[in-house]
Amino acid sequence: MRPAELADVEAIAELRAMVMRKDLERLGRFDEHRVRQRLRDSFSPQHASIILADGTFAGCVTLRPAEDGQWLEHFYLAPGIQGRGLGSAVLRTLLDRTDADGLLVRLNVLQGSAARRLYERHGFTVEVQDPIDIYMVRLPGADVQADVRCR
Repeated sequence: MRPAELADVEAIAELRAMVMRKDLERLGRFDEHRVRQRLRDSFSPQHASIILADGTFAGCVTLRPAEDGQWLEHFYLAPGIQGRGLGSAVLRTLLDRTDADGLLVRLNVLQGSAARRLYERHGFTVEVQDPIDIYMVRLPGADVQADVRCR
């Protein structure tokens, strides 16, 4: 991983549109412009990291300070990279840091998203949900389930 820069925003916006399209379409919420603009409007390079695989852009993740812990946001991996354990490795690295600092972590994931299983394997539990989003929380040091693919 490397620190994000403001110049990364368009590559991340494109990746977000690609990765989220299927779930947003399923929920009847996909808008070609809005999916990119929401990222542009909320992008904080000072809290974001670019994920590299073999030295090339493979994704991004943001861990933003919040009043009672941290928010995990904009965690996207290129489709060709998914399912190989990189997401788990990145998440584990971030959670090791928040655990060491005694911080809880919150995130939201779209209803029906496969990413929910990744988060549950790393100790996140559902806090509240609505027809579109599931809000999850992870307490410091939460139990982590074994990820069979990473063995």
